[in-house]
Amino acid sequence: MKEISIEAVPRPGNNALPDEKKRLFMMFLPVLVAVLLLLVPVPAGLQSHAWHFFAIFVAVIVGLIFEALPGAVVGLTGVVVIALGGQWLLFSPAQMSVPTFRLATQSFEWAVSGFGNSTVWLIFGAFMFAAGYDKTQLGRRMALILVKHLGRRSLTLGYAITFADLLLAPFTPSNTARSGGTIYPIIANLPPLYGSKPNDPSARKIGSYLMWVAITAACITSSMFLSALAPNLLALELVKSIVGIDISWGGWFIAFLPLGVLLILTMPLLAYWFYPPEVKINDEVPRWASRELEKLGKLSRKEILLLVFVCCALVMWIFAADWIEPALAALLVITLMLWSGVLAWSDITGNKAAWNTFVWFATLVALADGLSSTGFIGWLGKEGGALMVGIPPVRASIMLLVAFFLLHYLFASTTAHTTALLPAMLTIAATIPGIDMKVFCLMMVTSMGIMGIITPYGTGPSPIYYGSGYLPTADYWRLGTIFGAIFLAALLLIGYPWMAMMF
Repeated sequence: MKEISIEAVPRPGNNALPDEKKRLFMMFLPVLVAVLLLLVPVPAGLQSHAWHFFAIFVAVIVGLIFEALPGAVVGLTGVVVIALGGQWLLFSPAQMSVPTFRLATQSFEWAVSGFGNSTVWLIFGAFMFAAGYDKTQLGRRMALILVKHLGRRSLTLGYAITFADLLLAPFTPSNTARSGGTIYPIIANLPPLYGSKPNDPSARKIGSYLMWVAITAACITSSMFLSALAPNLLALELVKSIVGIDISWGGWFIAFLPLGVLLILTMPLLAYWFYPPEVKINDEVPRWASRELEKLGKLSRKEILLLVFVCCALVMWIFAADWIEPALAALLVITLMLWSGVLAWSDITGNKAAWNTFVWFATLVALADGLSSTGFIGWLGKEGGALMVGIPPVRASIMLLVAFFLLHYLFASTTAHTTALLPAMLTIAATIPGIDMKVFCLMMVTSMGIMGIITPYGTGPSPIYYGSGYLPTADYWRLGTIFGAIFLAALLLIGYPWMAMMF
């Protein structure tokens, strides 16, 4: 008979009831925020339906921040509420007065518009690539090869972890999946080989160093590749819809390339200086990696096919965007993966993370588009631009970027941060005379990955490494401040001049 733990049985004095009350409060909080904003008088110069739409939009962002319900549920709820209240939330009297206007049809078409967005499908396709890496174990093999050849010294082991993330990043749109599914399961086996244990003074032997290198690498690669972080693709769509600027995969990569290469090459060394491991050399790690590779055996047919397919996708994304839409290229590769047996149809239908992200981002795209179509973004840009009058364009760009970066302290989701703040920053910048909007947009979107380093909740992998037991709270906040300052300074001093010269 299965043993039941007494500790698992709710009883007076435990925290089960308070936790449930807290969850109910977090569920009610977005509703409260929406009601309060709806009661506020409509600002001068803004139509009432645009202000009402904004109230629901803010409620959705609050729901995403506090996460009482899954993000997809919050986004879908917001879209449905707005579509049902289209007469008051989505359309102006002038729009509804058009003879061909049909409220029910137009509301529904807006509600599902995000599901036909190419960026949303590109995100979904990239999740399928990640599923292929996981199923074929190609990702694990690549990481183990690096550990085998670079794992004898602590410093080179840090570089092995960094290069493993770098190899996986272009094809893995979720840094959470990349870290939690491939990188962390491998490096979690390494500290015990050095006698380094979690939640113990011995953590500093090497475990702390490895975990910090891993999270910083995830943040850098998330900025380096358009397809390495799901909110990057959302940001791309926001930039296109708000200011009409297209950013290609190759353009993104070139914009961040010098800064990305510099950070990749120096970050393990910086971590070695600021958070040095006590153990410098260990011969057991390469031997362990060799044993694990022997268990995997030779490169399988499916691994070879997957490698060919993802390289083809990368080539199409970089060089063939004028002939084939990147999302269609991803769907083509998925089809080839299904026909060749690299993935089974059940891998598609059973991938909860992919479908959850698909719904989540489709609704966020519709909501962000609604901010623009109702006229709220135009009004915000006009009002925000008035506050920036007289400020030189370069200084204004830097001020907006620094504000965008530091406000990430308030967000536990890069997606929520992007959805809430990026449209406002873009709109304000567009009203400033003389500002180079393409360079400004590139600075903003490439900052989204590296800003995740500043807090233990700043990006998806953060809780994974923070919860490993190797990174004490005080250490994490201290290092987050140091590396956040380094990343931001590097973006301003190296990234900005490079982007201004190239674009």
